[in-house]
Amino acid sequence: MAVLPTLRQLRFLVAVVDERHFGRAAEACLVGQSTLSAGILELEQLLGVRLFERTKRKVSPTPVGRELAERARTLLREAQDIVELARAAQAPMSGPLRLGVIPTIGPFLFPRVLPRLRSAFPELKLYLREEQTEPLLARLDAGELDAAVLALPYPSRGMETIDIGVDPFVVVCLPGHRLSRMAAVGHDDMAVEDLLLLEEGHCLRDHALAACALEGARRNVAFQGTSLYTLAQMVANGLGVTLLPQMALDAGILRGLDLVVRPLAGEAPFRRIGLVFRASSARKETFRRLARALEGFLAEAAPQEKAKVSAPARGERKSATGPGRRK
Repeated sequence: MAVLPTLRQLRFLVAVVDERHFGRAAEACLVGQSTLSAGILELEQLLGVRLFERTKRKVSPTPVGRELAERARTLLREAQDIVELARAAQAPMSGPLRLGVIPTIGPFLFPRVLPRLRSAFPELKLYLREEQTEPLLARLDAGELDAAVLALPYPSRGMETIDIGVDPFVVVCLPGHRLSRMAAVGHDDMAVEDLLLLEEGHCLRDHALAACALEGARRNVAFQGTSLYTLAQMVANGLGVTLLPQMALDAGILRGLDLVVRPLAGEAPFRRIGLVFRASSARKETFRRLARALEGFLAEAAPQEKAKVSAPARGERKSATGPGRRK
């Protein structure tokens, strides 16, 4: 019987392809560089092919090295699934769970729900990683994450999704701004304003524009926020108006700022919040229970009915705790 590569050797191969550096790859695999180099050499001798081109300045995978690394990723994911299947059969809500979350959800949702998750599932060890959607999905696909809480829709081949809830968008502007005098802001009214948005790469930017039918709206391209906190500060400094998710308002993002919150007219636009995981994952029961718990926490945080927002009198100043802001 032919001698087969070990999972350890395949892990070394993938790490070097990803890092393009033996030292960094060794650190990622928690081994010494000499151990990793020896493992790669053994793998090359076993397979009878050269996997990397080495110079003093860089390490580059050969074409066959790249192809073998991609197949190795699949084998490593499946090996991890075997371990997870055995663990999930014993106790679905126990052990480590690596959960990704995007920056427009993580700081506003998890500080509120983590204590309750720990209480509900004391044996579950939750490790959070915050990144934008695309790199999170790449890590999820590579097996570096078990699941991710994302704003949807977003293309995600090979993934399954469980909806957790919806997060409405609201308008935020300065007191005295013409929009502040409206009970509800129409799309046409928003379209002529300097609309402050997150920079490219944040899915909330596209979700807000699509949900509010503002794809053709005027945008203040000179000022793009790196976070929702930055957007709130930019509005407070008179640079324009913005759209924020209700989740961020509930978490107090406007606390201390003299700003007005108004709903959009018509059916309330929103983004969907969902738990995403690999379709091949063996921990689906874990994810179902986690999603239901998160759904329950979100439902409890939401108001029983949509807040009624009345138009303030001309010249009246309203802070962030005025009408339209949920307590």
